[in-house]
Amino acid sequence: MAAPLCGSSFAQTARRQCLHHLKQHLSIWPWRCQRPTYCASAQSRAGSASDIKHSAELIDVNPVRGTRDFAPEEYRIRRWLFDEFEAVSRLFGFEQFETPMLESEDLFVRKAGEEITQQLYNFEDKGQRRVALRPELTPSLARLILRKGKALPMPVKWFTVGQCWRYERTTRGRRREHFQWNMDVVGVPGVEAEVELLTAIAMLLQRLGLGPADVAIKVSSRKVLQALLAKYQVPEASFGPVCIVVDKLDKLPAAQVREELGQLQVSPEAIDGILRLTELTSLEEVTALLGSDNEALAELSRLFELAEASGISEFLEFDPSIVRGLAYYTGIVFEGQDRGQQFRALFGGGRYDGLLGTFGGEAQPCAGFGFGDCVILELLQDRGLVPAMPRQVDDFVVAMDASLHGAASSVAQRLRAHGRTVDLALESRKMKWVFKQSERVGAKRLVLVAPDEWAQGKVRVKDLAAREEKDVSLDDLTA
Repeated sequence: MAAPLCGSSFAQTARRQCLHHLKQHLSIWPWRCQRPTYCASAQSRAGSASDIKHSAELIDVNPVRGTRDFAPEEYRIRRWLFDEFEAVSRLFGFEQFETPMLESEDLFVRKAGEEITQQLYNFEDKGQRRVALRPELTPSLARLILRKGKALPMPVKWFTVGQCWRYERTTRGRRREHFQWNMDVVGVPGVEAEVELLTAIAMLLQRLGLGPADVAIKVSSRKVLQALLAKYQVPEASFGPVCIVVDKLDKLPAAQVREELGQLQVSPEAIDGILRLTELTSLEEVTALLGSDNEALAELSRLFELAEASGISEFLEFDPSIVRGLAYYTGIVFEGQDRGQQFRALFGGGRYDGLLGTFGGEAQPCAGFGFGDCVILELLQDRGLVPAMPRQVDDFVVAMDASLHGAASSVAQRLRAHGRTVDLALESRKMKWVFKQSERVGAKRLVLVAPDEWAQGKVRVKDLAAREEKDVSLDDLTA
């Protein structure tokens, strides 16, 4: 009933009054006094699009500090790396899993260690629950294992690639968000699990073009340091804090390490013993220090024996200074290091037999590793090992006349139905642009839908590599 008023004088008067009130409203509304970025929608009602273009202040186009954008050319490289992660995992018979990025805060503060707890992106949600963006993936795996319960047959061999968040100082190869490749074995108590994981890492490195001359995998056991502390009668409760300090040996001067160990009430004699231990380079030297009946040394000997059989021994080095900073590690630990010493740890992992029990579940032997994307990509770029990843499609389909766009669309769909990747030009352009665009999209063929050829049920096909062209029927186009 009201629609006919739109063309009446009444409607015109109403529109003038509405515009008058709108102008008054905009003139007094507080956002007019604020930054132009926030009032663009209001300006669109009062001015032209060109006015907005010139008056709006450009937003900060950089991603939040410590995070990254992935434009298509960068995303292709990331996808290539992730494909390598997944391919290696599947070659070893591991199954993929995924967990939420947002978890209960308690999952990470129970057993992760003081440093990672301080780096949490954590907050209270609208339901008054304490939650956190996951800083790593292992606690989430443990939660999922516990949720599945006894219905889950052992051993479990799972992998994932997930995004993690830590609020820490950004340096080369280290961001506040990163993606991490994890492989974990649950239910295997022997070092066979660690060797399988180390073999997977070695294969990944080799597939990326990195060998033992590029990357060293430093291996030790937390039980070695634990035995040394027992020898000096250091209280068991001090073991975790001591590990955190020892993990900083490559980052802090020795004097500061001594000072921090002293603050933990570790005796000067024990501090001397700790530092002497971290300088040893062979199992024989540690045996002389701790005795031959040490459980950790037997496990390490077995690990290096199996590594020799797996063909990865050239990657491995014994280094008792490796303890890893996460509190849940209980035995064998390892860390990948750039032999050029341009980057911090490339990856790390080890045995964490107590984690499921810490979360209230039945204890299970567990081993795993985390391998971040940031450092390895920077290392590969430094070594010139990132492959060229140009954009590529099979066909670039172009309508030579606007009236033929529907025909071009049908040709594109026919090609896609046969599994070919197709970029369809969405408007008619000059041939100079067509050839340049076909090069930009990395097309193997240029398919032109032109009036004369289309009238005969054909299209013009140009093989851009062979520089040959011919008219092809629609049936032969996908043959």
